[in-house]
Amino acid sequence: MKLLITGATGFVGRNLLIQALAGGQYESVIACVRNPTKLNDQLRSEGIDFAKVEVIPWGESLGPQLQIDQAIHCAGVLFARDRDAYFSVNVDDTMRVIRSLPTTTRFIVLSSQSAGGPTPAGQSERSMSDEDAPLTWYGESKVALERAVMDCRPDALIIRPPMILGPRDQATLPLFKMAAGLLRPKPGIKVKNYSWIAVEDLVRDLLKLINAPDWMSHTSRTMYAAAPDTISDVGLVQAAASLLGAKGFDLPLPHPVLGLVARVVDAIPALREGVPTLTRDRVREVFANRWVVDAAPHRALAGGNPYCPLGETMARTLAWYRSTGQIR
Repeated sequence: MKLLITGATGFVGRNLLIQALAGGQYESVIACVRNPTKLNDQLRSEGIDFAKVEVIPWGESLGPQLQIDQAIHCAGVLFARDRDAYFSVNVDDTMRVIRSLPTTTRFIVLSSQSAGGPTPAGQSERSMSDEDAPLTWYGESKVALERAVMDCRPDALIIRPPMILGPRDQATLPLFKMAAGLLRPKPGIKVKNYSWIAVEDLVRDLLKLINAPDWMSHTSRTMYAAAPDTISDVGLVQAAASLLGAKGFDLPLPHPVLGLVARVVDAIPALREGVPTLTRDRVREVFANRWVVDAAPHRALAGGNPYCPLGETMARTLAWYRSTGQIR
């Protein structure tokens, strides 16, 4: 059996590739990436046998001769400076991949909680029955992607994960560095609450779902995926600080201040390069105080596996940063 993974050099894709190879159920794993050299370096650092991975440059045809049985699409752009960049990669490029796959290929698309938007006012969680209300161009691109996928491949499965944490995530590195300081900036005055999932749990669930014997029996083809517990922005920083043995103070930043900072970063090329995650578009998601979703349907389909607690997930993440020399 052959599995195709797109975005194998990214956070989720890289973890998915490692877990798929460790499982031993695949004859080969095909990695479709923009930067084959980067992937080779990552494989070398992980001690993975190159012979087990077939590398295909992004944009190359995925013809029927590859005989791809399963495909999990993880590629996409998370942070961009204009709307067209999100739609070009997250929608147009994805559809080119889908259209080149055999119609018999089982296909999972990794979307995002951003497609739905924050938890509606007055509710404890957002479910798939709630109307989508994305706050950003990124979220809008994910909604457009989902609709295009369903028009082309109604048999596909679309997963909307929330915040993803775990080893090999570069986005959490600034959090640990901030937690090590005396003053720890926090967006907004109110405590913010989030759904989340450990990357190991997410990729385990993806592989279990795509190999399920009752693949086509699921009436809902789009669902949220999250651990059963929630986290707060304050709790997340405190968890990182505790692991580092750091003692500091939270410094709440009013939303207008954060919005102004994002505008300054967008306006200065040197700052844009240094802080790629802080954009006027994505900062809108920080203003919402609740991003909690109902992921019970996903957990039921994935088999009711236990989910890694936050403390253990953060400890594994820190251990990886230390093993790679990014944190001492």
